[in-house]
Amino acid sequence: MKVHFDKSLFRTILFSLAVVSFVIGAYETVLQNDKNALLDHYWLFMISFVCVLLFRYLKPEEEVKPAPKPKQPASNAKPVPRNKRRG
Repeated sequence: MKVHFDKSLFRTILFSLAVVSFVIGAYETVLQNDKNALLDHYWLFMISFVCVLLFRYLKPEEEVKPAPKPKQPASNAKPVPRNKRRG
């Protein structure tokens, strides 16, 4: 059985987990209100940071666009009709 890995769904879950863990870490840090509060909830901020790094790492690849053709310089001379050419 072949398992399909959907990058966009995984990126959405990573971003959601990053936001939730950061909000919970900030809330618990403010709620604890002592000098060790940030150290006690450091692990929540690190989960958030790792999720953001993975989110950025798994960004979708950009499509390669062909280079535009250079414009040819405009010629001020009028083209000579075929029947009036010397030759």
